[in-house]
Amino acid sequence: MVLALLGTSAAGQVEIRGTVYDESKLFAMPGVSVLGTSGQGTTTDSAGQYHIVLHPGDSIYFSYLGRHTGKIAVSRIAKNYPLDMSLAVRVDSLPLVVVRPQPYRYDSAENRDEYRNVFDYQPGNVIFGARKNRQMLELQQRLIEEEQDKYVNYRFNKRLVKKITGLAGSDLDTFMKVYRPTYQFIVNCENDYEFYKYIKDAARYYKTHSQ
Repeated sequence: MVLALLGTSAAGQVEIRGTVYDESKLFAMPGVSVLGTSGQGTTTDSAGQYHIVLHPGDSIYFSYLGRHTGKIAVSRIAKNYPLDMSLAVRVDSLPLVVVRPQPYRYDSAENRDEYRNVFDYQPGNVIFGARKNRQMLELQQRLIEEEQDKYVNYRFNKRLVKKITGLAGSDLDTFMKVYRPTYQFIVNCENDYEFYKYIKDAARYYKTHSQ
């Protein structure tokens, strides 16, 4: 099933690391069980990565939703190389697209640099009076909200949403307004898959209830 370099074994305990992907090899898969035939086990994290220590005489295999991969002898895994796996699973059949405009971090950095005196402002500055302090804090909050709004526009853009949902025209316009996520929701998504799934599920609900 996959992308691993096999070679000579190492003496003693063997540390194995890697990443588990779906069959497209583009989406990392969290929550996959990584098991040794002698009983050790772990699961992949939110980024699809895992780390496990096994005996050289052991074998490693992967399990997801009750389906197991074949076993790979630890003695055949090349030392100091990751054991990356691609499972025969399509992650929710989501379109494999990552459509993003100019990297947001550049716009954000420029904005922070331009208004550094505002972003770095601390309340209670004795140099300013109470009114000036209040105005600076209000401006700081407004700039933060604008920055967050731009980030939402960057992640939740029409090109991406159209690719995932198939919506177009007025339906796309309405969906973008009604199901626009908040900044906090987006940053709390553990990975792109979780964010894309939100869009796909929301579109399914929208199509069902707009007929």
